Amino acid sequence: MATKTITAKTVAEAKAKAAELFGVPEEKISFTVLEEPKKTLFGMRGEAKIEAEYVKSKQEIAADYVCDVMEAMGFTRPSISFSEIEGGGCLELEGEGVDGIIGRRGETIDALQYLASLACNKHDKDYYRIFIDCDGFRARRRVQLEELAKKMAEKAKRTGRTVALEPMNPYERRIIHAAVAQVENCTSRSVGEDPYRKVLISSTEKRRYPRRDNRDGRDGGQKHDGRRGQGGGKRREFKARSLDISSSFEKDYKKPKPEDELDSGLYSKIEF
Repeated sequence: MATKTITAKTVAEAKAKAAELFGVPEEKISFTVLEEPKKTLFGMRGEAKIEAEYVKSKQEIAADYVCDVMEAMGFTRPSISFSEIEGGGCLELEGEGVDGIIGRRGETIDALQYLASLACNKHDKDYYRIFIDCDGFRARRRVQLEELAKKMAEKAKRTGRTVALEPMNPYERRIIHAAVAQVENCTSRSVGEDPYRKVLISSTEKRRYPRRDNRDGRDGGQKHDGRRGQGGGKRREFKARSLDISSSFEKDYKKPKPEDELDSGLYSKIEF
């Protein structure tokens, strides 16, 4: 929220000056008239004084924050266009050299997005989702993640082993889960704690193993007659036990988290 006291010859002129100062239409500003020019026999005397109050939207707060941070990092101040998304707004960055803010695999732009979300939500309990994109990066990254998910799902089916992906943020994990859900006989789940939370992809197909041929009591040319060695002792019968082959990592981190549910939406709230 910004408040300014403005004087002019008339109230209308003062309001126009306030709109120019804040860079928004007059309809978005709250005005309180403090003084008005007085009429006399010789015309108007004195000046109009008003108090103009402008409350920025959360998109504007986030955009100002992003611009300030990028300028401090040495980037040219970007131009930002807005669009509405589920539960919030998307900030599309444009300008010369601004794609340098993307970083390796989107790590820098993700960090900027996280900080911008904190900045615009710190004074309000109503959560507003901020999503930042630059030069079409999010669309390209999504295609890469979908291809990766399908490739790793096929690998899990081929080998029968669970495949672990690198740690990802909640948005990217949801893309992986959605892509794996399209692969027949494959499932995925998230394990671990942020920022190291990752996706595990597994096959739901049962593997078939070849049976050993032990007909006529033969195994490698040797005859088994219930005796073992020269002592003639009876063979000990072993009872098969079910083995838990889960790794300690899987045992410790099997609890699902809400942000990884497919029905939570790609732009659902992320708890900081």
